Amino acid sequence: MRKLASIILFLVVSNTFAQTKNSPLQISHLTGDFYVYRTFHDYNGSLISANAMYLVTDKGVVLFDAPWDRTQFQPLIDTIKARHNKDIVMCFATHSHDDRAGGLDFYRQKGVKTYSGKLTDDILKKNGEKRAEYIVPNDTIFTVGQHTFEVYYPGKGHASDNIVVWFDKEKVLYGACFIKSADAKDLGYLADSDVKEWEKSIKKVQTKFKNPKYIIPGHEDWKNTQSLNHTLKLVQQYNAASAKASNKK
Repeated sequence: MRKLASIILFLVVSNTFAQTKNSPLQISHLTGDFYVYRTFHDYNGSLISANAMYLVTDKGVVLFDAPWDRTQFQPLIDTIKARHNKDIVMCFATHSHDDRAGGLDFYRQKGVKTYSGKLTDDILKKNGEKRAEYIVPNDTIFTVGQHTFEVYYPGKGHASDNIVVWFDKEKVLYGACFIKSADAKDLGYLADSDVKEWEKSIKKVQTKFKNPKYIIPGHEDWKNTQSLNHTLKLVQQYNAASAKASNKK
């Protein structure tokens, strides 16, 4: 009977982690207790990937942004439980857009402590959307289990409320949509952006968080650590083009 139970458990876990490039939820080990997970969303007729991250601690799992695909809210909980035998205990939203804050209410109802910055909370409140339970000051250090990390607001960029997360010991920078993929050809969605301020904000991050070994952007490839430098280049090109166009008027 014990052998049969072991076989069944093996099959269940194997099925849970049998991921292909077509899986709606893709989890990759980053380093140590860090994992990057990817979900997908149809945006203007194209299937776009969204990167998020979770951290396994002695006190439970800390989630940095919810899945963009709402059908993956519960599967993420189930997969983490099966893989690590731990519950999600905290969830941070790095700004107010749906690919980051869209799962706040779901996880709050599951008993997860949810967090956002004050600016994000203001936007969600103004738009009549579900908000986090706890508000994070602009520069806050958290210790959860054996891990310490800093939540930092660098200034306006992709959005007026975007925050980043820094893990000093492991030199991991979780930038979400504040940082574009190194493969990005442009800055993407700019409806809530302040591209002039974005340049200043990037330089603040570069000055404050030195020599990151891992940088996680909000979308597409996350393995190239030149993504922050590439984002700065894209921002500078955009601002230069805007200034040139303004001078012609």
